[in-house]
Amino acid sequence: MVDVLENKRAATRFRVLVEIAERQPAVSQGEIADAVGVTSQAVSEYIRELVDDGLVEKEGRSRYRVTKEGVDWVFQSATDVRRFADHVTDDVLGSVQEDAAIATADLEEGETVTLSLSDGLLHADPGGGDATGVTTTSAAEGEVVGVTGFEGVIDLNPGHVSVIQVPPVRSGPVENIDDIAAACADVPIVTAAGVESVVALRDAGIEPTTHFAAGEVAAAAASRGLDAVVVATQDTVGRVTDALRDASVDYDVTQ
Repeated sequence: MVDVLENKRAATRFRVLVEIAERQPAVSQGEIADAVGVTSQAVSEYIRELVDDGLVEKEGRSRYRVTKEGVDWVFQSATDVRRFADHVTDDVLGSVQEDAAIATADLEEGETVTLSLSDGLLHADPGGGDATGVTTTSAAEGEVVGVTGFEGVIDLNPGHVSVIQVPPVRSGPVENIDDIAAACADVPIVTAAGVESVVALRDAGIEPTTHFAAGEVAAAAASRGLDAVVVATQDTVGRVTDALRDASVDYDVTQ
């Protein structure tokens, strides 16, 4: 269990520290008490503990600031909570939820099917296999079918993301148009981060799949077995690689 979810006190401590971070340096214990749902006296005790632990420093009467150690603790705790939520959503609820798939043949409700990913989309094939589910609807070949009762692991080779940097407009024109065209050849997902990247792709004869949330889209595609290319300006490449790292996606960066 994640530390901040182990008991009510740990969770309240986390929330009080977040409220201080949001309101610093002028901190109203009464406002925090209302937001968290405890008494002002309890907030005062939590703040005293946080100061003693070096997570908060007192600057004066009703003035507090979260220390670097406090920021690190909040960040790590928030990351742990997010991972736990992902586990609940994907691993726990994923086995009982209903999902949609494309039927590869005529299917009847209640039929056991094999699940696979093709072109990044879930497909349902008649019969059992390594990853199975049970249909909740009937469907003809090519139609959408509901599937639940998931078991096993879908055989999937994650995709790779190639990130190509282009200079921002203030640094001059893009000179690697041919390299961009070659890198994007036969790649199903091509995204762009920055106006310069969109224009560079169009100059290479390629219309990007999207120019919004380029890193997140490429990461989602790779997680479903599709290769992707992200063309990003040097100003935006950091946000792109952050999204790819957060998704544990294999990627490389070239100029």
